[in-house]
Amino acid sequence: MGIKTIALLLSSGLFLFVVELVRREKLTFKYAFAWLFFAGAGVLAAAFPSWVFRLAVLLGFELPSNFIFFALMGVFIFLSLLLTVFLCQQNRRNDRMAQKIGILGRELEEVKELLRGRAQ
Repeated sequence: MGIKTIALLLSSGLFLFVVELVRREKLTFKYAFAWLFFAGAGVLAAAFPSWVFRLAVLLGFELPSNFIFFALMGVFIFLSLLLTVFLCQQNRRNDRMAQKIGILGRELEEVKELLRGRAQ
């Protein structure tokens, strides 16, 4: 089995795995979109490697393998940044939720005190 076949199988497998996670609702499409995009790009790059070589030459890389490593590093940095943004958004939501729960808890205590005062 050649490297082209292995790359095609791995990229296709990643794409199908992410689709399956979305289908089973283990991953939302919002988070899966970047993974699907890059897995699809991997499938295209594996299916049409001449495009990768042309792009590497066009961008000034001496070896296509250097371009591939550079591109993968860029993909992982982008995905890390994207996941960090999502994590920060989730932290803000959690903070707001904790504040709302605290306010509701305080209001509940005030209502209980008011009802105790009326009962006596």
